[in-house]
Amino acid sequence: MTNRRRSRTTGQALVEFALVFPLIMLLLVAIFDLGRLVFAYTDITNAARSAARVAIVNQSVTAVRDAAKRQATGLGLTDADVDVAFDPACPTIDIGCIAQVDVRFEWTAITPIIGNIVGPVTVHTTSRMPIERIFP
Repeated sequence: MTNRRRSRTTGQALVEFALVFPLIMLLLVAIFDLGRLVFAYTDITNAARSAARVAIVNQSVTAVRDAAKRQATGLGLTDADVDVAFDPACPTIDIGCIAQVDVRFEWTAITPIIGNIVGPVTVHTTSRMPIERIFP
């Protein structure tokens, strides 16, 4: 009688494990994808800050975009992902005018289930700094 009861509890534990295991795996992969999203946000924030530092000493839009792309090499940013603007209130670029760099990145989850639920997420950040010197 004890062997029969033991085999039933073993089968019950196996069924419970089979029901709970996919949910646990989905939770772990969701945590992994959330970590990737935080990494992407941190990376484009650093890229925008680095590009803004270039913009305050070198007002070449190409150089600023290259600095942003170089900082976030793992994300594969393009020129369309980086916007550079100078303060429209200043008629000419001058010391003290604001340089603004906007960086966008479209993040998608690795897992198909979470990717279908959440969809692509656009991560956006802006960095603004005053111009320190005029580049000839």
